[in-house]
Amino acid sequence: MPKYEIGPMPEPLPAALVAKLEQVETATVGHWRHWGFMDRGIQPLLREKRIAGVAVTLAIPGPDSTLLHHALGLLRPGDVLVVDRLGDDRHACWGGGVTVAAKAAGAKAGIVDGPCTDLTEIRDSDFPVWCRGLAPITTRLYDLGGRLNKPVSCGGVAVMPGDVILADESGVLVLPREEAEDEAEAAIARQARGLASQEKVRAGAKLGDLSGATAKVKAALGG
Repeated sequence: MPKYEIGPMPEPLPAALVAKLEQVETATVGHWRHWGFMDRGIQPLLREKRIAGVAVTLAIPGPDSTLLHHALGLLRPGDVLVVDRLGDDRHACWGGGVTVAAKAAGAKAGIVDGPCTDLTEIRDSDFPVWCRGLAPITTRLYDLGGRLNKPVSCGGVAVMPGDVILADESGVLVLPREEAEDEAEAAIARQARGLASQEKVRAGAKLGDLSGATAKVKAALGG
């Protein structure tokens, strides 16, 4: 088995699809979809950010970030680098230097199934990163191997190169490319209905009446 396995870079997402997705809250999709959401332990370091982009997948072993450094040189505008840490929760592979390189390449974000470091530098770069918190122990260039643009696992979700990543303050969602547009359109429509309902509640309507919850309770009580 080769030390490094590297697949082709995935096809970028159409700009129109990205524009639709960036109107969508992950929590809206969470009203009906029950799969594709990464573990909620993977949280944003910059909470005000929402991004959509194409997954470039990477798997690297605990103390080593050799292939990560190589992958940064391949990133393109619109890419989201999804990093499978193969179960390691001790070593931070992503810090200030990686952030600067990813942003310079035009990447949208980094998603790391493990800790990061250099929070101040990441904030100063204004670059969105989702990870499992912070750690002071960093990776090194140990040349242990890894996989790029192969199937990975991140936050308990299988991620294929070319999948769609939608991430915001609530978490990270992975969508197959062929499902992304339908999900985006359904979410945008639901969000519009939600805003209309909120206006009705502000005007005096009861949320339970609008949602149908009160009718269900009354029916169960025989009222």
